[in-house]
Amino acid sequence: MSNTDPFERFAAISDLDPRNESLRKHFFQEVFRKHGVKAVLDCACGTGSDLILVHGLGMQVRGSDISDAMLQQAREKLGRNNLKIPLVKADFSELPRYFDRPFDAVLCLTTSLPQVLTEDNVRRALGSMREVLAPKGILVLNQGMSDRQWHDRVRFHPVVSTADHTRIIVVDYYESEWEAHVLDVFHGEGSPGFYVNSFRYLKMLEDDYVRLLDEVHFRDVHVYGGFDMRPYNKKETSSLVIVAGR
Repeated sequence: MSNTDPFERFAAISDLDPRNESLRKHFFQEVFRKHGVKAVLDCACGTGSDLILVHGLGMQVRGSDISDAMLQQAREKLGRNNLKIPLVKADFSELPRYFDRPFDAVLCLTTSLPQVLTEDNVRRALGSMREVLAPKGILVLNQGMSDRQWHDRVRFHPVVSTADHTRIIVVDYYESEWEAHVLDVFHGEGSPGFYVNSFRYLKMLEDDYVRLLDEVHFRDVHVYGGFDMRPYNKKETSSLVIVAGR
């Protein structure tokens, strides 16, 4: 990853995406109960929303991220919620450098893993995550790109539409990568105008995840079509959630 923080401008407004908190809460409750999870690392914690959710489930949780801007937002959010959750600036490809204890679960959410852009980097990152897992630990991944979306080449994704704010994500597709351009328009009284933030990702679909997880010795890989735990369907579902065992 570059020494320049690609999230410097985006961090303060990234949380404007809507989230179904109750759905995510139920998902993690079920997965953590099934696997006996107590200690959790969110290794791409962003602004800390999932740290708060997981802490609310009674987990011992720690957060890390490579972005200073995201970590600053997380600190402020945790402070507003009177939570003291340890945060570390860390590259998720080098987690054993920063954590000397095993976790029951490692989370890498919000299409974070494909930002490393090559399969070799993906293997390295997955190996790093596996190394900080307890023997029966689990890895949870998710992303918004699905086989269906890649096949249909859907370009425009309206995300937010309120009286004061509109967010549209425009996707460019390449042979083995894709790029998301996040357009935020603030049109309320005294609005600051508009911003465009662009992020590049490696093309990773269901078969790619299953293959690469197997290559770094993860097992019992379960692929879902969303946090509602519906079965993943290459022709129908629009998101991808994976749970893999160490």
